[in-house]
Amino acid sequence: MKEKLYSVTLDDYEHGAVIRSLNDEKTKLMNEGKSADAIDDLLIKIGTAPVKKFKVFGKDRDESR
Repeated sequence: MKEKLYSVTLDDYEHGAVIRSLNDEKTKLMNEGKSADAIDDLLIKIGTAPVKKFKVFGKDRDESR
């Protein structure tokens, strides 16, 4: 069976928040004496993910609805 791949689009603020959250989780695991290898792998993936430029088409949302 083919492995599922996921794609997430983040702005600069969201990207930073994910990095900080993963780093906090890594610190927590290390303080508990647990392995943080999976978190390290995710930090590398997210930190080195390429930036893809794209245009967003659509109408502005009306927040009053």
